[in-house]
Amino acid sequence: MTASASIVWFEDLGRDDVPRVGGKNASLGEMIGHLSRAGVTVPPGFATTAKAFWSFLDANDLRRVIAARIDEWQRGTASLGETGGAIRKAILKAEWPRELAEEIKAGYGELSRRVGVDGVHVAVRSSATAEDLPNASFAGQQDTFLNISGEAALLLACKRCFASLFNDRAISYRQANGFDQTAVALSIGIQQMVRSDLGAAGVMFSIDTETGFDKVVLINGSWGLGENIVQGAVDPDEYQVFKPLLANEQLSPIVQKRRGEKAIKMICQEGEHPTRNVPTSKRERKAFVLGDADILALARWAVLIEKHYGQPMDMEWARDGETGRLYIVQARPETSHTRRREGVLRSYSISGKGALLARGVAVGDAVVSGDVCLIEDVKDIDKFVDGSVLVTRTTDPDWFPIMKRAAAIVTDLGGRTSHAAIVSRELGLPAIVGAGDATQTLHSLQEVTVSCAEGDEGFVYAGRAQVKANDIDISSLKPTHTQIMLNLANPGAAFRWWRLPTDGVGLARMEFVIANEILVHPEALLHFDELKDEGARRRISELTEGYRVKADYFVEKLSLGLARLAASVYPHPVIVRMSDFKTNEYADLVGGAQFEPKEANPMIGFRGASRYYSPQYRDAFALECQAVRRLREELGFDNVVVMIPFCRSPEEADKVLEVMAENGLQRGRNGLQVYVMCEIPANVVLASQFAERFDGFSIGSNDLTQLVLGVDRDSAELSHLFSEENEAVKQMIAQVIAEAHRAGAKIGLCGQAPSDNPGFAAFLVDCGIDSISVSPDSFVAVKQTVAAAEAGMRRRA
Repeated sequence: MTASASIVWFEDLGRDDVPRVGGKNASLGEMIGHLSRAGVTVPPGFATTAKAFWSFLDANDLRRVIAARIDEWQRGTASLGETGGAIRKAILKAEWPRELAEEIKAGYGELSRRVGVDGVHVAVRSSATAEDLPNASFAGQQDTFLNISGEAALLLACKRCFASLFNDRAISYRQANGFDQTAVALSIGIQQMVRSDLGAAGVMFSIDTETGFDKVVLINGSWGLGENIVQGAVDPDEYQVFKPLLANEQLSPIVQKRRGEKAIKMICQEGEHPTRNVPTSKRERKAFVLGDADILALARWAVLIEKHYGQPMDMEWARDGETGRLYIVQARPETSHTRRREGVLRSYSISGKGALLARGVAVGDAVVSGDVCLIEDVKDIDKFVDGSVLVTRTTDPDWFPIMKRAAAIVTDLGGRTSHAAIVSRELGLPAIVGAGDATQTLHSLQEVTVSCAEGDEGFVYAGRAQVKANDIDISSLKPTHTQIMLNLANPGAAFRWWRLPTDGVGLARMEFVIANEILVHPEALLHFDELKDEGARRRISELTEGYRVKADYFVEKLSLGLARLAASVYPHPVIVRMSDFKTNEYADLVGGAQFEPKEANPMIGFRGASRYYSPQYRDAFALECQAVRRLREELGFDNVVVMIPFCRSPEEADKVLEVMAENGLQRGRNGLQVYVMCEIPANVVLASQFAERFDGFSIGSNDLTQLVLGVDRDSAELSHLFSEENEAVKQMIAQVIAEAHRAGAKIGLCGQAPSDNPGFAAFLVDCGIDSISVSPDSFVAVKQTVAAAEAGMRRRA
């Protein structure tokens, strides 16, 4: 086919053909030509060219019509609706040039012959020549028509694609982004239809869309055609895969699996309307749309595509329900992650929060307050009040004119790859999507605070909270000999801190994952049939739906939660402290009250190491061990170090290590290191004996202080006596650091003191500590203090 032809096959296109066939079609050709040999599967098809678009306009004298209508709008003599409507009507009434129509029909016939199906069903996609650029996504601005079959239906769909170049939303978007309205052409991609209406489809990014973390692939999926995800009409499944471990096919580095509601699916049908939405079955809502093998296969394709293009990518995938085969149906540059200032992180502190009104998936990381403006139908967008918090059921490109004027956006439906999420990122707005019933619980003129700064879940609070933004400048930090690590607990917020030049995670709190992601007491899962609390039984049945063995729920959820913490700093070490709840805290878990004793002083009661070998908790501790073993050996995070809290004696240490070994966590096997918390005076006095049993110590300064001074750290009346700066506490810390080094063991500190008082870090450096672990927002201050302290030591030497 000649270079001047009106259609061109995908395999004859490449990424340099954007002016000829637009971003979508150029990318499809690039993948077929360069990635099919690597196993990436793209449905075959062809594209009409920009030349075809201009010849269609010229044959009907439409350039003059379009220019005149645009000029009227820009001069203010016609509304946007009048302008777009008039142009679209003119295009739809126009006649096809005979030669162009014959070329499209001939291409369709050839595609049918190539795939061996008469009148093959196709997807007809718009691909504008100013689309899918690195600095503008044009998300959903033009139309796509699915399940099209037959020459007449194809030509009508193509004409409707041409008309969609002048949707009101597209005209408005081009105007806002400075594109010449009369210089943009439209190419049409005509691609074999993947029967994902019988299978599943979704969207995939080669980075984490909220934090820019470049070591994970994010996948969203739902049943049926993928349009519902793009439009934000469903709450999809979400998966995250850790890229650096994908090369090892023996591993399964899936670090997140969240099941969405998926209330509807889009299916194909014959007739004038070739697609429609139908409710999903109960079984479909309760099931994941992708198994682990397909999740990993898609993630590997994402890595290949990103590597080929040399930049983060936004992709659409589909799985054919008849053949089970996976396909990539679109790929474009990801456009929002570069907006952050290099070397600067921003964190927010919130005080004076009101009642929690709604929650959903957080988009962005900001916090704003404002008045709600509830708009349920796009026809009412002229009622939007600038600077308000837009609350609606879902958005599509028709909402763009008011989205850019909002302070924040909250939608009932959608995931982090929905239209509302994509546009909010591009505009730099905080958004909460998939909030469920926000349109029912919020009302116009209501004062609210929208917070996307507390992890991957976003919250709407009543009233206007006090918000303080803090910029963390990491660009000028100097390296230190003393390792500076992070204290982390929330897997949903772990990726937020990936840009910090940290040496690892010095304290990963397992109990946070149990309390916030698992929710259930492990003994209640192991002994479900013995549970007396009917409410707890119902709640556990809901949470564990889909798990044949209820204990597997605990192991999988715990390993995935810890995996996100481990991934955030890989390959640096992550020290995971085994569960350290007190009995009253364990009792607060679902089903927990039945399995916990009532203690007068839980702070120094049945906690830490004493539980792990006790008949009362030993089988539950086995689940913790199984989760860590899965984390290290199946997912591949061998950077995980295990730490035992509140270990009162060397003899108790022996019992715990024996139980761990019985459950596949043998110290030294597969490089496993085991640390002990130093938080009891006995750990200091008998440090040499503990060093024979453990690879390292981590000083828990909070507990050590209260037990050295005999002060309850939670007592308001005694708070003036509680201080890590007390000379007795400092002597104990200095002593255990010296003892650990004499025994050849590593030692760090993970208590709160350096975070609250960076000057305390200088004392630790003087003692020769190996590492200091701090909260993320105090990392810079502690790093600077340590650098200064080390410089002072060098001068003195």
